[in-house]
Amino acid sequence: MIRAATVILRKDLLLELRTKEAVPAMTLFTITVYVLFHFGLDRDSLDGELASGVLWVTLLLAAVIGVTRLFAAEREQGGIDALLLAPVDRTALFLAKASALFLFLVAVELVAVPTFDLLLLGPGLGGTLPELPAILLLGNIGIAAVGALVAALAAETRTRELIVPLLLLPLLVPLLISCAQATEPLMRTDQGPEDLGRWLGLLTLYDVVFVLVSVAVFDFLLED
Repeated sequence: MIRAATVILRKDLLLELRTKEAVPAMTLFTITVYVLFHFGLDRDSLDGELASGVLWVTLLLAAVIGVTRLFAAEREQGGIDALLLAPVDRTALFLAKASALFLFLVAVELVAVPTFDLLLLGPGLGGTLPELPAILLLGNIGIAAVGALVAALAAETRTRELIVPLLLLPLLVPLLISCAQATEPLMRTDQGPEDLGRWLGLLTLYDVVFVLVSVAVFDFLLED
């Protein structure tokens, strides 16, 4: 299973390097939103709840683009049928797609988070280390697990651009709340981490539950 997942993941990464469809679009979206907030709010210094909310809502909406494109190659070239007929565990497909989305999110955040710091963040990123990378990591795992599941569900539908956000965003609301609440104290000028352990615990619980649920139902979604 691991070998099959590695092969599929390698194919997806090579295809993204060749076509540059998902990651550049996601990155451009986040930068554009931060620029719009910078000029739309007429301020270049956000902190606390507002800074945390802007950061995570933008990253979450950018993830919708990645989820929509996750099965694009298989959908356009009939690759899903070939994967279903192949004598491999279908969980390998889920692992490969979730890992690809996770890596896409990491690549986007390597550009988006410093851009957010440059354009909008008042306190700066110096006081958010090493807590912010841990929050981003747990957030990415949850988005990747749920995103791969939703992408598989919407892969063969004609209105996938509508179905993906309608299914994805409600499922990610608990994740967004936990990530924003964990990040908010880090982005104040006068206070350090607050209840960080509790929010990291909730994020870990969310990730474990949705990874297990996604693995359990992924085969049935592909059958349907």
